[in-house]
Amino acid sequence: MDAQDLGLLILRVAAGAVMIAHGLNHGRKLDSTAAWFESIGFSRARVQAILSAAGELAIGAGLITGFLTTFAAAGLVATMIVAGVSNHRKAGFFAFNRPIEGWEYVMMLGVVGLTIATLGAGEYSIDGAIGLNVSGWPGFIIGLAGFGAGITQLALFWSAPPEKEPNE
Repeated sequence: MDAQDLGLLILRVAAGAVMIAHGLNHGRKLDSTAAWFESIGFSRARVQAILSAAGELAIGAGLITGFLTTFAAAGLVATMIVAGVSNHRKAGFFAFNRPIEGWEYVMMLGVVGLTIATLGAGEYSIDGAIGLNVSGWPGFIIGLAGFGAGITQLALFWSAPPEKEPNE
């Protein structure tokens, strides 16, 4: 058993479980997720809520099983860029800032995604079993493409809502 492959498995499963939990939460509460997305500036909020839930579930499954891992990891990067810019950036760095958590948590998940994309799935994965090793510079570039995909989603479907006055 190679320690690096074991470490990648642990990292993939942990990040994948987080994404599945978020996907299930968004999917079970589509109406409230859509209303929240609209409140933070997303157009076509219902479609965004459905795609968010489905995307998070697919990303999580890909990471946990290690199937098309580099692309799932790029999806994680994209998701965290969207979450960070649309919701968390205005709260500062720390996750304990309330009522909106800061961006440290989404930054760390984004870095995890880029790291997994760069290192690949490892031996303990479907990708490893079928010989699909997308890692190194190609994986890093695919991970960065996730950054571009997140920015594109924001450019097409999001605009920052106007700031509320303190007495509103």
